[in-house]
Amino acid sequence: MGRGQSQTAPMYLAIPIAIAFVVFLFAISAVKVVQEYERGVIFRLGRIQGAKGPGLFFIVPIIDKMTRIDLRTVTHEVPPQEVITRDNVTVKVTAVVFFRVMNPNDAVTKVADYLRATSQISQTTLRSALGQADLDHLLSNREQLNQQIQKIIDESTEPWGIKVGVVEIKDVELPPTMQRAMARQAEAEREKRAKIIAAEGEFQASQQLAAAAHVIAAQESALQLRYLQTLTEIAVEKNSTIIFPLPIDIIEPFLNAVKRFGGEGEVVPVTGGKDGNGAVPAAGR
Repeated sequence: MGRGQSQTAPMYLAIPIAIAFVVFLFAISAVKVVQEYERGVIFRLGRIQGAKGPGLFFIVPIIDKMTRIDLRTVTHEVPPQEVITRDNVTVKVTAVVFFRVMNPNDAVTKVADYLRATSQISQTTLRSALGQADLDHLLSNREQLNQQIQKIIDESTEPWGIKVGVVEIKDVELPPTMQRAMARQAEAEREKRAKIIAAEGEFQASQQLAAAAHVIAAQESALQLRYLQTLTEIAVEKNSTIIFPLPIDIIEPFLNAVKRFGGEGEVVPVTGGKDGNGAVPAAGR
């Protein structure tokens, strides 16, 4: 009898220990802790009970099931997409989409995998939106296209509890032939601007010269002063040979004096031109 009682005693102790261990496991599984940036969506027997957290809370083991949802902003890089623009140019475009979960219940119940679904809708929207734009519009108006794509993706993911904050087009890769064509176009545009600026400069210079000529014509002595000033500027170089044109109106009084007091000879001023027969006229006769 003593030996049988000693064998049954450990069995009586094992049962309470096993029960305590099971209770301990249930207690551990009932305690849930989620971070500040997380929410725990609770399902009880298949029916949603709502999102709990952050912090410590309890669930009913086996009956309740929890799904963690991260509320932080997700940075999703859209892989390179081949896009045919409206003017039939094939380009590769990469973009970045920033989004976050606003409603954890919808993110769990309305879509199977909200990350993959948002990625796919971003790719299709990027191709369709950029396919309606010209290449020049794509290169020069990225901000407008970013806002347009962000609005379309946000409206598509709103039923899933997703908020798309920013969409940025990172890079537009052009084919080599198009790059060379754009380089030639840019060079031609620069040459056009240079010619227009040069023509405008010539026009303004001609206006100033015309105004200066009008002022000089009003004062007879201004022309002589201008000649003397030019002669002074040329005389700076000592080793230069100066050919200075002398206006006829300056020496005309001397020629008239020679004509009056010279007797029979008539002095004809030499102008450097030719007569009607192609001969150079004589200086006097």
